[in-house]
Amino acid sequence: MDEATVTALLDALSAEPSVPVLLGSTDPTIFSAGADLRVSDAERTRLSDLLYQCYAVMITRPGPVIAVASGAAVGGGAQLASAADLRISSSGARFRWVGPGHGLAVGAWILPALIGRSAAMDLLLTSRWLDAEEAHRLGFTTLADDPWAAAEQAVAHIASLVSDAVARIKAVTAMEGLLERLDAERTGNSSNWSGAV
Repeated sequence: MDEATVTALLDALSAEPSVPVLLGSTDPTIFSAGADLRVSDAERTRLSDLLYQCYAVMITRPGPVIAVASGAAVGGGAQLASAADLRISSSGARFRWVGPGHGLAVGAWILPALIGRSAAMDLLLTSRWLDAEEAHRLGFTTLADDPWAAAEQAVAHIASLVSDAVARIKAVTAMEGLLERLDAERTGNSSNWSGAV
């Protein structure tokens, strides 16, 4: 990911806030590898800040965001999947939160709420891969042979619901400190990129 891509994503998420958004990749082997590690620390810091803006918009926009993953999601890509309201994956999807190797806390703001503190600590501190089967067992994602078709069915169903009720569900699930934890992780990471690998 680079600044232009994330800015375009932020614009797309903000354009029609009540409309469901499908978030995925045109390459079935990868969802997102996260930030380009070849760019300067200053650019990575700006990119990280833009990504945290995306996560906040994803959580607070009234329309749901559905992440469709059929390949790897690493770092910021794993965060994008985590921030989505629903995750639908093929058996080839896998997720990895690698922040501590770069001096960052990545995913600590949301992963415990999604899969429990113990499983989250394991993934966040070991930086190991979470494959699709385990992600499904932990309740992180739904598995589908054709995740795009399943996502389109989910969007069709959501479109049949009362949009105000959908927005209220999103607002209630964002309570209990979720946005505050997001802001704490964002603030801490903005000045702590070590560049270590």
